[in-house]
This record gives sequence, C-alpha cells and structure tokens, in this order.
Amino acid sequence: MTEIAAVLVSWNVRDLLLRCIDSLKDDGVSTIVVLDNDSKDDSVAAVRRAHPDIELIELDHNTGFGGGINRAVPHTTAPYVLVTTPDVYVEPGSTKALEAVLDEHPDVGFVAPRIDTPDGELYPSVRRLPTFIDATGHAFLHFFWRNNPFSRRYMMLDWDHSVAADVDWVACTHFLVRREAWDEVGGFDEQFFMFLEDVDLCSRLRDAGWKIRYEPASVVQHEISASADQIPYRMIATHHLSIYRFNRKRAKGARRLLLPVIAAGLVLSRWP
Repeated sequence: MTEIAAVLVSWNVRDLLLRCIDSLKDDGVSTIVVLDNDSKDDSVAAVRRAHPDIELIELDHNTGFGGGINRAVPHTTAPYVLVTTPDVYVEPGSTKALEAVLDEHPDVGFVAPRIDTPDGELYPSVRRLPTFIDATGHAFLHFFWRNNPFSRRYMMLDWDHSVAADVDWVACTHFLVRREAWDEVGGFDEQFFMFLEDVDLCSRLRDAGWKIRYEPASVVQHEISASADQIPYRMIATHHLSIYRFNRKRAKGARRLLLPVIAAGLVLSRWP
C-alpha cells in the first residue's frame, strides 16, 4: 500500500469533525492533520481530548478552505494526500478504492469518490468545465431555479454516476491527490476563499497534463454546507465573487470585455 496522509480544514463543526476523524481511522488512515480556522465551538479541545495522536494546527483567523489545506499539506510527507472536509463520513473501503486508481494509473493526478447525502441520495459532484453561457446561466439562476437547463448541463445531472471516468472536474469535498501533481501546480489558488477553488485546481492539473478521475467504487457521505450554512448570505456573496475571479482568471481575448457585464449581473442576482 502507498502511504496516505489525510488533511482537514475545520470551522465550527466540532461533532462532525470528530465523526469524520473516526471514519478516516476506521478506513485505515492513520496519519491525519487537522487545521482549525479559529473555531469558537470547542473543536480544538475536543480533538485534543479524543484524538491526541493526530497533528492539530490552530489558527487565530479564518484562511478559508483552500488556504487552510495549503497550510496543512506541508505538515505531511506521504506521496498521496487525502483532502477532505469535516462534514464527510468515509464509508469502509473508500480510501483503498481511491488509492487503487492512483496506483494503477500513473497519469491520474486526482481522484474523487461518489458522494451521497446522509439519506442515500446522490450528490452530483462531477461537473463539466462550463461554457461561458452555461456558467453565466448557472450563476444567475441556480439559487432560485435549481433545475434550469444551464445548471443541468454544467452539473451533468443526466450523466450515469455509476461509471468510473476521466472528467473535467469534481467537487473538492473529498479527494485523493498525488503529491507530485499537487506540488507541480502549487495547490489551491488562495484568491478563492471558498467556492470554485476546485474548478480552478482541476483545470490547472489538466493543463499540466494530469487526468482527473471519478471513481464510484469509493463512496462517502456528505452533510452538505455544514459550515457555509452558518453564514448563508455571506456565502452567496463569496460564491459570486469566486465566479467573477474565475472568469477573470480564465477569460481570454474578447471574453475579457464581458467581465463588467458578469460583475453587474452577479451583483443584481443577489437581490430579489
């Protein structure tokens, strides 16, 4: 078996964090690093009491998801890094299924599992790199018309999620990454405090020649938005800002002329 280290970033989800750590250990992951983004719910003390064997990094400010992961990964040395979130429960056998993909396919740099909700429903974590039209339509409409055609195409809602495949990108809720690939692209871009850091990471890995793989033989459960739901309106604003930043970063040529239109539309879409 290739050595695996897990890293988590947590913010005010103490009970879910403890459950996640338990599930990782039950699935055979012994090296775990937790970075706490200045939680106020006794998370740090609870982890120290329940899991004195794992490394805990305590910050006095919130660095966001990507920033926290970037600070946690250097505390590990394993060739494979399991990046996860504390609102995930790892099903038995999940980690070995992801590990097998990287062991058997040296051109795959990133592999992610099937994600289910706690009641067993599929969470559509596999996505297309959206066209400009689909990205704009999804951004403007998804919060109040979730089944719109732009979101359906972008979120691949009509795709067979029981099939393993190379894909454009997968939500970074839980994934195994080859350290060589991670180091090559420099981890997450920290201009994305939350949201779209996963689109950006997968895009840069693909640009560098690495494949992104979806592996449904690996399954985790996800309590969706456990942290983000604590500050919903701020998260909507953060989501929109990330959309603008991603478009600004990737847009080329004439599309850059549309950035003011995108910015104006995102601002207007926040208001009823």
